[in-house]
Amino acid sequence: MEDLRIGVIGLGLRTSIALAADRPGKGAVVAALCDLDPAVLKRQSAKFPSAGFLTRDHRELLDRPDIDAVIVNTPDDTHEALAIDALRAGKTVYLEKPMAITIDGCDAILRTARESGTRLYVGHNMRHMGVVRLMRDIIAKGVIGEPKTVWVRHFVGYGTEFYYKDWHADRTRTTGLLLQKATHDIDVVHWLAGGYTTRVNALGDLLLHGDLPRRAPGTPRPDDWLMENDWPPTARKDLNPVVDVEDVSVMNMRLDNGVIAAYQQCHFTPDYVRNYTVIGSEGRLENFGDGPGATVKVWNTGPTQYREDCDIAYKVPDAQGTHGGADVQIMSEFVWFAREGGVTDTSPVAARMSVAAGYLATRSLRDGGRPYDVPPLDADLAAYFDRGQQEAA
Repeated sequence: MEDLRIGVIGLGLRTSIALAADRPGKGAVVAALCDLDPAVLKRQSAKFPSAGFLTRDHRELLDRPDIDAVIVNTPDDTHEALAIDALRAGKTVYLEKPMAITIDGCDAILRTARESGTRLYVGHNMRHMGVVRLMRDIIAKGVIGEPKTVWVRHFVGYGTEFYYKDWHADRTRTTGLLLQKATHDIDVVHWLAGGYTTRVNALGDLLLHGDLPRRAPGTPRPDDWLMENDWPPTARKDLNPVVDVEDVSVMNMRLDNGVIAAYQQCHFTPDYVRNYTVIGSEGRLENFGDGPGATVKVWNTGPTQYREDCDIAYKVPDAQGTHGGADVQIMSEFVWFAREGGVTDTSPVAARMSVAAGYLATRSLRDGGRPYDVPPLDADLAAYFDRGQQEAA
C-alpha cells in the first residue's frame, strides 16, 4: 500500500498535528509544505525529511497532482477560503478547529464539500482524548442515568501566552475566545449530552489583559513569548498590539434534547485544567485531571453529604492521550478517512454546531447577555454528512 501523500498549509504552533501524520512507509507521508514566512518554512521543513516541495503560495501546493490530502493549519480567519480552495482542487481536507469564525463560513465549507464531492474532516481531537472517551463510555452504560445537565470550568493557566501575544487577541481574526478556544469544549458538551445547542446566552469581559502593556504595531512577537514561570499575570507584557477579546466568559446553553449546559472560561488562572461535571437522572460524574492517569469519579447513591471517595472511580488508561497527545489518534482516523471514507468520530456537522454556539454566545456577551437561537443546518446537507459524505442511494 502506497503512502497517502499529504501537504501542509501553515507551520505554526499546531505543526504537531502534521508531525503526527508523517509516517513514511506506514500509510502517510508529509510530502509538501507551505507557509507565508520563508524563515518558518525553512526551519520547520527540517522536521519533515520527506517534504520535497516547499512553497509560500498555497495554490502551488494545491495544483500538484501528487498530493492526495492537505492539512489546513493556519489562523482561524483564513480557514474558510483555504478549505474551499482545497476542496475545489479535489484534495481531502483536514481542517484544524475551529472550522471557521462565522456560521456562514462553516456552511459555505460544508456546501462546497458536498458540491465538489471532496472529503472534509474537521480536527476536534478532544473526541480522541482518553478522559473524554471514558466519560462518554460511562454515560452510554447508564451509570448516571440520562444526562440532564453538563457543567464545564476551563482554567487557562497560559492564557496570556497562547491567546494574548498574537493574532488570537484580535476579534477580527477569531470572533472571540468563546469560539476559538471553547469550540472543543462545546463539542465535548454536545457529544456527552447527545444533542446540539439551540439557544445560548453569555456574559463576559476583558478584565485583566486590557490593561497590560502591548507591543507597538508591526513589532513581532518575541522569541521568548512563552514565559512559563511568569507570575503574577498582572506583570506580563509584550501583548499583541490589538487586544479586544474577552478573558473571562460564562456561557449558558439549552440543547435540542432538553439538556441545560454551562461553560466558564478564565485566562489568568495559576493552573491549566478542564473540569467536566455531568449530572444525570441517577447520579453524576466529574473528572479529576484530563491526561493519562486522570480519574473520573461517579456518585450514584445518596442523598448524602459530599463524599470524596465517591461510589465508582475510573482511571484513564496511561496509553490514552491528552489534548495534544490525542493527535496521533486523530491523524490515524484522518488517514483512514482519506483512503476509505465513511463515518468518523469527528463530525463536520458537529464542528459547525460548536462554532454556531460559540459565535452566538460571543454575540450575546457583547449584547448584554441577550439570548440567541442557533440556526439549524439545512437538513439535507446534514444528512449527507451523517451518511459519511455519501449521497443517498
